[in-house]
Amino acid sequence: MFVDYAEIYVKAGDGGKGIVSFRREKFVPKGGPDGGDGGKGGDVIIQASKDENTLRPFRFKKHFKAENGRPGGSNNKTGKSGKNLIIKVPVGTIIKDENSNIVADLTIDGERVVIAKGGGGGKGNAAFTSPTNRAPRVAQPGKKGEEKKLIVELKLLADVGLVGFPNAGKSSLIRSISDAKPEVANYPFTTIQPHLGYVSFNDKDFIVADIPGIIEGAHEGKGLGLRFLKHIERTRLLLFVIDILDDPKEKFDKLLEELHSFSGELSKRNRAVALNKIDLLDNLDKEEFIKLFGGETVFFISAMKKQGLDRLLGWISTNL
Repeated sequence: MFVDYAEIYVKAGDGGKGIVSFRREKFVPKGGPDGGDGGKGGDVIIQASKDENTLRPFRFKKHFKAENGRPGGSNNKTGKSGKNLIIKVPVGTIIKDENSNIVADLTIDGERVVIAKGGGGGKGNAAFTSPTNRAPRVAQPGKKGEEKKLIVELKLLADVGLVGFPNAGKSSLIRSISDAKPEVANYPFTTIQPHLGYVSFNDKDFIVADIPGIIEGAHEGKGLGLRFLKHIERTRLLLFVIDILDDPKEKFDKLLEELHSFSGELSKRNRAVALNKIDLLDNLDKEEFIKLFGGETVFFISAMKKQGLDRLLGWISTNL
């Protein structure tokens, strides 16, 4: 199951306490203070990893805690620091605080952020020695580690986003041009999760994202709604896949309106239109459709029959 949203709780480690200790030494009051400082608590670190592709693990584990620092020791020994906790997430993950403010946007494999800092260790009594107090009997507790409630969201990283209403043929197209194998069937909402496909064409490699079908009102959360519209934001090119038999211009205008309502910037992004299922037409007047779509870049394809795909892929590879 593809999971792209989670709410989690993280707690950094508490610092270890400092201790009160005295060494035995002749002519030194109480033997001389030698209580060491406590160790630092472990940090909670979130790291982007290309080996992860979903937030599904967060469905089963929502609480994360780093290790506490150890208490100080005698003979001025500092306590051992707590181990950092590293939480791995897919590349393209956004971290927000509980008020939905963005804390981190992880777009590079290996990129990491300290999301909660461990508490500092407390001072042992050796640190409080002074000319007027040569035998202090006081030590500090460790400081508490940070704790936070976080929102974790995944936005797919792709070069090209396939946009279209349900059953327009996006899944068939991504199967035909890439190594992705989404389910294909002749009913709405076959695709209920995004798919990424790796494409190699004319010595150029790029990633295509099959975004689940949009319906009218998607920007208001209807259907799969906002859950998948946000994935389109990261794509560099938009390819509108439209059933040529189903009022294609009307469908295109509605899709464009949904994108504009969600984000005005998306409606201005470099795009093309792929009119699909041309194999089902007895007569195809390309000039009529090109005129219908005005200044849009239009391609005529059959994803199932793999017709017209080379010209389409050529345009994509040139415009990336």
